This record gives sequence, C-alpha cells and structure tokens, in this order.
Amino acid sequence: MAPGPNWSIPAAVGSEPLTRYLDLNSDVGESFGPYVMGETATLMTQITSANVACGFHAGDPRIMQATVALARQHQVGVGAHVGFHDLVGFGRRAIAASPEEIATDVLYQIGALFAFTQAAGVPLRHVKAHGALYNQAERDRSVAEALVEGISRFGGSLTLVASGSSAMAIAAAEAGVPVAREAFADRAYRLDGTLAPRSMSGSVLTDTELVAERAVSLATRGEVQTYDGGQIEVPCDTLCIHGDTPGATALATRVRSALESAGVELRQLNSQVSARAH
Repeated sequence: MAPGPNWSIPAAVGSEPLTRYLDLNSDVGESFGPYVMGETATLMTQITSANVACGFHAGDPRIMQATVALARQHQVGVGAHVGFHDLVGFGRRAIAASPEEIATDVLYQIGALFAFTQAAGVPLRHVKAHGALYNQAERDRSVAEALVEGISRFGGSLTLVASGSSAMAIAAAEAGVPVAREAFADRAYRLDGTLAPRSMSGSVLTDTELVAERAVSLATRGEVQTYDGGQIEVPCDTLCIHGDTPGATALATRVRSALESAGVELRQLNSQVSARAH
C-alpha cells in the first residue's frame, strides 16, 4: 500500500554512531499444509528472533518443526507466537474468549512449540501474542492478565514481547514476567501510540527506504512519525517486520543494513533484555 496522505520520510540520523543493542524479530512459520504465507526461509537470514506460529492462527506440526530447524540453522532465537484459535481469520478477528480459555490456549500453544524446540535442542526464549489477541491485550486488562497467566503457568523465564505502555506489559511486570518492549517498523502509528488499523490505507508500509528510516529513528531516538504527521515516543528493545508484509525479506535486509550503519548491534532477544537489565 502507498503511504498515507501526510507521510514524509524523517530526517536521517547524523553520522555519529550510537552504539546500542536491538533485536530484530519477525512473525514466521505462518503457512498451513500446502498453503504458503510469508517469506520464512529468507527472513531467517536477516532477523535475530523468530515468532513461530503455534497452530492456532497459522502453522501446523510439520511447519513448526521446519521453522524451528531453520531458526537453529541460522542461529535465530525462537519464541511462541500465540493467538486465538482462528485459522480462517488468520487470528485477526476478535474472539470473546474467557480469561481461563485464553490462559489455557496460550499454555497449550507454548507447550506445543516447546516440544519442537526441545527435540531440536534449541531454547524457547519468548512469547508474543498475535493479531487480535495482541490488540486486545494492549488495552484490556483482563485479557492481558490471562495472557500473562498462560505464560506464568508454563514456568521458566520466557520473555513477553509487548508494546511498552500496554496493559500486557504492565501485567507481565507485576507478575514478574520479563518484558521486551516492541516497536513496528512496517506499520503506521496513531498519536495515541496504537497501530493504525489494517483497514486504513497506508497502515502497512512497504517502501524499503521509508521503513528503514523509521527503524533507525525508533532504534536510536525512540521515536516515530505518526500517520497524521505527528511525532511520538516509542521506546523499544525489539523491532518487528511482519512476515506477511509484501516484500518482507527486502524490508528486513534494508532495515538491518540501516541499523548497522547507524551503530546499532543486533542481538537475540534474551541477550538484549539481559544487557538492558544490567
């Protein structure tokens, strides 16, 4: 889609490098049976963390296994991308699930992916909600707490990937679940810090230079231009390129190059969170 009517590319960061650490994540493994979605294989060469679909909104056992194998091959961190049980709607439709249903569904999906990471000998590092579950958990405290409850029941030290000011980030912090603050390079923001709905023209960004400029701004200044031309603060530890965005691999490749040129070192999510904690 073309940018919205008021888009302009922010000024580039100056030549003086700013050394910091950042994770670059993508939602992958979102195919199902013979139906292909996204650019999982090529994205794995550019990202540092993979959010792997766990069979509810996309993915199936064979695809989960293959995606974990790709992550191991490219030394990419693995996380569970959990969502509502909604294959037809790709997990982007709001579901009126109870808190207990959300918690057990999240636990189920984490457990399914954990079986494959255990078999492959790679650690399961994080959890990220998908689609409608992410959107609801951003603002609805009961949904946020249910998501965090599912993660807590699994145990271990899984990190929740969430926007920094969201209800789920607050619920996770209160429950002692580590949080990695997420920002989106390929999506338009509104002034309130939420993402512009996908139904809006220009909400999904596919211009490589625009996305790269926004990624550098988020990584080095913690700010981004909004859909209507404003500017907001969006601190981040991990930056997302959606796996189903058209040209996702080209976007990730350009973003990675731009970040490294700006002095940003890309690291897997847990390494980045640990570095920030100390």
